[in-house]
Amino acid sequence: MSTYILVVDDEPDVEHLFRQQFRRDIGSGRFVMEFAASAPEALERTKAIADPILVLILSDINMPGMSGLEMLPKVKAARPNGPVIMITAYGDEATRRKAAELGAAGLLTKPTDFGLLRQEIDERLKRAA
Repeated sequence: MSTYILVVDDEPDVEHLFRQQFRRDIGSGRFVMEFAASAPEALERTKAIADPILVLILSDINMPGMSGLEMLPKVKAARPNGPVIMITAYGDEATRRKAAELGAAGLLTKPTDFGLLRQEIDERLKRAA
């Protein structure tokens, strides 16, 4: 059984950045990190991960088409126990409150603090073990 983290962001350089930051974890098989470039793609992947454990979804808020906040209730309907952490350049109180109301487990601001994100991931992996 694999442990999955799904990163959702429309910016192409995000995948490279995350793979670089977590290369040891991915290389050792500690978890599998997948990427979706849009909310609809993320919803498809979320529904497709059947047997493995989906530990965490990290999603940008501002994306063309469907925003991360519009995607959030749909993801929660498909995976009620799948925690979603929103990532945004606009971490104002209204955005934070809206994300929490829609079921987000947290909100991180850009630029991403990878030390803080690593702590979140470690915590989720411990819970899933």
